[in-house]
Amino acid sequence: MQYLVLGYDGTDEAALERRLASRQAHIALGDQMRDAGKMLFGVAILNESDQMVGSAMICDFDNKEELDDWLKREPYVTGKVWQKIETHPCRVGPSFVGLVRK
Repeated sequence: MQYLVLGYDGTDEAALERRLASRQAHIALGDQMRDAGKMLFGVAILNESDQMVGSAMICDFDNKEELDDWLKREPYVTGKVWQKIETHPCRVGPSFVGLVRK
């Protein structure tokens, strides 16, 4: 099942510092997930000043438990970057389905 994952960074003064400290590990795990066909797409959410304030991803997991297991080890979660996380079941639209590995 595909999921839209929205992770919103904290708004405190140390939020950007936490993001940057966890960023390489977050990207490395994302690359592993992409190669395994689990992460289909990811972007940084920017504010009006072009600063990173969150993340949006489309992931493909066998079930919600697999999604939850990933979140337990996601560096932006363990590094306390994301202060609010939303997950929503979704489906890649027909215009993009050919881009998705399955």
